[in-house]
Amino acid sequence: MNNREEIRSQFLALLAPFVDRRADQPITESTSLLDDLNVNSARFVDIILEAEEKFNISIDDTAADRMRTVGDAIDVIMEKSEVQSRVQTAVRP
Repeated sequence: MNNREEIRSQFLALLAPFVDRRADQPITESTSLLDDLNVNSARFVDIILEAEEKFNISIDDTAADRMRTVGDAIDVIMEKSEVQSRVQTAVRP
């Protein structure tokens, strides 16, 4: 699908409405979704739903539990995108 930088850029744009962050506080891959960005459980679910729609993937509970930092979320999106690509390739006649 996309490379890591493209996914990172798209994920950060997706995050924007859900976090309160000043422009002088950069969001890096080590930024904690819950602690640094003050994302509560309801917002976290919204972020997951948005990511599923944006990237055309399904994020199960186990994968969601691994999404502690921005980098973790990108890893999950990349992993799920690769799985989705393989499934679509296998289904094609």
